[in-house]
Amino acid sequence: MKLSDVDLNLFVVLDAIYTEGNLTRAGEIIGITQPAVSNSLSRLRTLFDDPLFVRTADGMTPTPVAQNIIGSVRQSLELMRSSIQDSEQFNPSESTKRFRVSLNDLSQAIWLPHLVQKLQEQAPRAAIECYQVRRRELAMELAAGNLDIALDIPLQPDPQIKQLALRHSPYVCVVRSEHPLKSDHPTMEEYLELEHIHISSRRGGLGTMDLALGKLGLKRNIVLRTQHYLSTPIVIANSDLAMTVPMSFANFLLALGNVRILQLPIDTPDIETNLYWHESTDKDQANVWFRQFIIDAHLS
Repeated sequence: MKLSDVDLNLFVVLDAIYTEGNLTRAGEIIGITQPAVSNSLSRLRTLFDDPLFVRTADGMTPTPVAQNIIGSVRQSLELMRSSIQDSEQFNPSESTKRFRVSLNDLSQAIWLPHLVQKLQEQAPRAAIECYQVRRRELAMELAAGNLDIALDIPLQPDPQIKQLALRHSPYVCVVRSEHPLKSDHPTMEEYLELEHIHISSRRGGLGTMDLALGKLGLKRNIVLRTQHYLSTPIVIANSDLAMTVPMSFANFLLALGNVRILQLPIDTPDIETNLYWHESTDKDQANVWFRQFIIDAHLS
């Protein structure tokens, strides 16, 4: 027999009869009539192939089968009640929830230290599990409940996935502090003479800067292509290579020291970061709280 074939409301009736020892009082507790309780008991007897309760002078007395299953039934009912309560109210200071988030390595470097600090202040017993899920799998992972939220660039709309624009960050160029280029406002010619690092999760294809230059019939000299932002700080510090990155990452490098930020000689679109969650968690209070937590942390 499949669980999907069973009316779970029958177990509520079973618990009420076991507690009260009387069909009428059991019906009053759960808000149904005595005939409805009798009908449910009949279905339970068929389900378990056992009388479950026998009428005695002391009321409806449970059989050994009923006595054996009541503990598991009550435990399951309590778990369901707790799940409903958890969806209706969320206390961050007491929660032990593990929030599962998809962040790329750039967002992990920039935001994770700040997020962890804030989480320890507001939800000291909670935890964060961080993954980098491939963009084509985000919707599936959110729908399956394997992720609570995701932060990523604007993606193709999905009717089941909610999203919110979180922030914009302009692009700048970063070089080591002692780089031979003296000006912090290089000309186009000076920018194109630099040897560049290009960071992209894809193995091929053009970046935002390359597309902007391509419209002008120009091309930069890329000597290093990598998939990860965190592989670049040591490279920059020990070479004359340059890299064009979001200002948020440039500020991260600036805090580490030994770099300079250069203005770009061309206008490029800002990089955008969106917050994503599945529609099934839209009203879940833990998810609602965590989304607002992420928004507040990004604004602070």
